[in-house]
Amino acid sequence: MNQPLNKISRILIMIASLALCSAYVTPLWQILMWAPQYPEGLEMKIWINTLTGNIKIISALNHYIGMAHIEVSMFPEFKYMIYIVGVIILIGLFSTLINRRWSLLVFFFSLGAAGLAALVDFYLWGYKYGHNLNPDAPIKVPGMVYQPPLIGTKQLLNFTAFSGPDIGGWVFIVVAVMVFTLLVLEQFYFKKNDPQ
Repeated sequence: MNQPLNKISRILIMIASLALCSAYVTPLWQILMWAPQYPEGLEMKIWINTLTGNIKIISALNHYIGMAHIEVSMFPEFKYMIYIVGVIILIGLFSTLINRRWSLLVFFFSLGAAGLAALVDFYLWGYKYGHNLNPDAPIKVPGMVYQPPLIGTKQLLNFTAFSGPDIGGWVFIVVAVMVFTLLVLEQFYFKKNDPQ
């Protein structure tokens, strides 16, 4: 793993690293909700440091079933996510300067670790948000919890909720797939065909 990177790999790694800058200007995740009274749907977009969408309407609806109001302050991750993404971008760019296959592996594992940590963190938030209900809520359904889906679609009373990557999240996924593909090529193709 200490061999130099193929020139094509170095170019693609640099492009992939810079593509991650999109996380600063596009939403990373989205939660969409539909119900008979909201056929046009409601949305909540999760950005690197804020929330946008129909937050007030969703919070008002959630209030009736005992869920907390959604606020940016309930996501302490927003305070340091910009730095985590910045470090990952730098790791990718440095891997092109270091020019060793092990540095590409470090870049891939940093992407994977960040993605896994984000999913675990979102699951834990959703669990707490959907299970810690106000006992004095106007609407109470015995045994019902309202944890939003981690990925995919879920029925919550008369609402259909969807959770999944948004533009910035898809960029991360594409970059991770690209870096993994480069790792495979470096190990099994470029290793045999690179004149170095």
